[in-house]
Amino acid sequence: METRDLQGLLKVLAPDVVLVGDGGGVKQAALRPIIGAQKAARMFLGGLGNVEGTLTAEPTVVNGNPALLVRLNGEVDGVLAIRAEHTGITGLYYVRNPEKLTRVADRVPLTRR
Repeated sequence: METRDLQGLLKVLAPDVVLVGDGGGVKQAALRPIIGAQKAARMFLGGLGNVEGTLTAEPTVVNGNPALLVRLNGEVDGVLAIRAEHTGITGLYYVRNPEKLTRVADRVPLTRR
């Protein structure tokens, strides 16, 4: 995210990638799905330019799929879930809706029964 490398991002996105945002009416997010690598990349990287503060991301797994836990000034801002197929990244789902993020930062220990 630091480099805002449009060409690098386009290399990993499938041509028909879909970017979906969910702000729950509380946080800003795309109102409609963004379809296509060029549009999705520009929307994603353009949004980074509007961020006031320090934005960081750490890899995680959500519902068994790769994702990024995104923090703004150290606080959870959202989760970017990623759907990848042989053609590249085909889906990006950025959930910022606070009601859907209540357990994201929780660490649940795994135990054997």
